[in-house]
Order: sequence, then C-alpha cells, then structure tokens
Amino acid sequence: MSTFTFAVSLLALSFLLCEAGNPCCSDPCQNRGVCTPTAKGSYECDCTRTGYTGPNCTTPEFLTWVKVSLKPSPNTVHYLLTHFKGFWNIINNISFLRDAIMRYVLTSRSHLIDSPPTFNADYDYKSWEAYSNLSYYTRTLPPVSKDCPTPMGVAGKKELPDSKLLAEKVLMRRQFIPDPQRTSLMFAFFAQHFTHQFFKSDMKKGPAFTVAKGHGVDLSHIYGDNLERQHKLRLFKDGKLKYQILNGEVYPPTVKDVGADMHYPPNIPESERFAVGHEAFGLVPGLMMYATIWLREHNRVCDVLKEVHPDWDDERLFQTARLILIGETIKIVIEDYVQHLSGYHFKLKFDPELLFKERFQYQNRIASEFNTLYHWHPLMPDSFHIEEKDYSYKEFVFNNSVVTRHGISHLVDSFTKQLAGRVAGGRNCPQVSSCTLP
Repeated sequence: MSTFTFAVSLLALSFLLCEAGNPCCSDPCQNRGVCTPTAKGSYECDCTRTGYTGPNCTTPEFLTWVKVSLKPSPNTVHYLLTHFKGFWNIINNISFLRDAIMRYVLTSRSHLIDSPPTFNADYDYKSWEAYSNLSYYTRTLPPVSKDCPTPMGVAGKKELPDSKLLAEKVLMRRQFIPDPQRTSLMFAFFAQHFTHQFFKSDMKKGPAFTVAKGHGVDLSHIYGDNLERQHKLRLFKDGKLKYQILNGEVYPPTVKDVGADMHYPPNIPESERFAVGHEAFGLVPGLMMYATIWLREHNRVCDVLKEVHPDWDDERLFQTARLILIGETIKIVIEDYVQHLSGYHFKLKFDPELLFKERFQYQNRIASEFNTLYHWHPLMPDSFHIEEKDYSYKEFVFNNSVVTRHGISHLVDSFTKQLAGRVAGGRNCPQVSSCTLP
C-alpha cells in the first residue's frame, strides 16, 4: 500500500471515529489550508495563498513544485551550516555575502509565520477578534473544535491524563545530564529573563491570555508593563531608574521604597524585597542578577547621553536610553543567544538596514505554541554552585541575599562556569516539587 493510499484510508477512518460529525476534527486540510465544515456533513479546504490545490490542499502548484523539488531538506541545511567551518569563515569575512545570507534568513523565516495573526483559543476560524485583540496569545494552528470527540480532535482518549502524574512519570528526570553543547547557567538565566517580557500569561483570565500586550522585545520586564509601574521605578532625574547602594554597588530599590508590587512570600525580609520591572523576578537570584545588570546599564547609558546632550530633559534621556537597551538586547539575542542555540558556523548578524530595501510586512504576535515550546526547565541543575558554596533549591528560591552576598561579578563568573542541563525529549526536568520555602 502506498503512503498516499494509507493516508487517505486513515483520513476516512478518522471521519468514522468523529462521533460529533465534524470532519474538521481530523485536520484534513494540509499545508496551512483552512478547514470549514459544510451543512452536508462534509468539509471544504480553503487553499488560498498556500501554493497548493486539491480537496485537501495537497497538490502543489507548478512554482511550488519547483521550489519544493529544489529546496534542500531542513536536515541538509542544518548539516551544511554546522559543518565546513573553513568555508563559513570565508563567508563570514566577506561582508556582502554575509549580509545577503542574513537577509535571506530573516525574510525566509518570516514567511513561515502567518502575518497578520489568524487564530486564538476561542476562534477556530479567521476573525477580526483573533487579529485585533492583543490580550490573547495567537495560535499557529486553530484550537480543536468543542464538538470534537477527544481533546486532540479524533486521536487519543476522551480525557487527558492528570498533569501531575504525567510530569512525574514522563518528564521528571532521574539523573542530571549536562548539555552536550556546553550551555552554561548564564545562558539559562538569560533565556528565562529575556522571554518573560513576552511570555507572561494572564493568570486571572486563563492560559490563552497574556498581560504582555506588546508581544515582542519592549523590555517591559525591565521598565514595567504599564505606565504606573514604570513611574514607580523611575528616578525622574537624568532619565535614570531608581536604585540603592549596597556594599558599594548598585542594586534595585526595595518594594518599600518604590511601592511597586512584587511576588514575595510573607517571610522574606523587607530589605531583600527588590523591586524591578517584572513582578516575579524575585523568584531566583539569576533573574535578579540580570535585572541588576540592565538597571546599571540603563543608568550608564543615561550618563553617556547626558554628557553628549546636556540640553535633553529627563523624559528624553529615559526614552532614548530605553531604545538603546532594546537594540542592545536584540543584538545579544541574535549574535550570541540564537547563535549558540543554532550551532551554525555562519555568523548571524543584527543590522536593521539589511531589510530597508526589502518588501517586508511582518506583525509580531506571540503564539501559544511558542509559549508552550519555551519551557526549558531541563536547563536547571540539581544545585547551584557559586564561588565555594552549593545552594539547594530550598536555599536558592526567593533568596536575594545570594545576589548581594556574592555580588554580580561573582554570580556571572559562577553561572558562566556551571553547565546547564540537556534540553531534549523524555525524562529531563529537575525534581523541585519537594522544595519548600525557607
């Protein structure tokens, strides 16, 4: 039996299993085609702009066929980019070739994403609400219709397994496995700190909603996600953020001093309740370390701007410094963070001018699938080694004294030296459920 015949047979079987009679429950439309049930109990696939035709959007148009036939597989591309280091060293040193490849990387990746957004958790069809309501995460795939027989459409059981049991049986690791790419804890905490500016689910409305309505790199985790919080954190002098001096070094102010809400257990001393842009960053010292680094960088940039532009007022200094830090963040993310993740010998580059002459339309919106994918808890070790001391999770969580006791430079040095865990399928999540707060 051919693969195509088997697929069609499986699709027909899925229709029979679909007790509610909604044929779209089996996702028959391929290649990003949109499925719509009909009154006759059948379905239609909208293949507009997919490059495919046919009942299920599976027949490629001529240009699509040429493109698919000539385009190397993702595995081949990955192999080429992670091998032949000498060749890529030459490319990296020829600026116009490097720029051309980077331009292609940016445009080709953007074409993989629906822009403007298409679905959200409440609409399994295209709607203005899904497009315009920024309080939702968007969805790459439509949600499973409520009249489908199982939570996964037609596959799986009628009830999902208990999440706690699933984590313990399938995800919880039995032994720490260091990352084979030698990823450090410094990287792990950067990932956590960076992504929480746009992965910020609205716990009151539910997991389909987000508080981070900027849906991108706006540094709301440094400056706050609303104007009221921002004003509480600002010094309103020379464009700077509020700070305090401890042991001769700059640290964030306390909650008591600025009045910005933070999530701390009731037993945490007031002197250790630091206030920063994101209310949950008191959770672990790694997050507060990065919050402190960016606080110092913002105020440093303000000093430089003040010297160059002594006539600028506080507001202009603050707003310009924020723009500069956004640029610094994106540059670090592309040229260091994503570069390390990729393992490529081709050197990625952040240069906005690469797209100035391109026909480029892109609207960023954080997707639920992206939010789900980015749960990299396996990066966390079994304990945290700082200078000569090992901290258990019980000693580490909600303990900002670790930051001030060791200082930022020692934290950076220690986290850079300690390897993070391997992120892969299977049992690789650290067991922290038994951790109780000090």
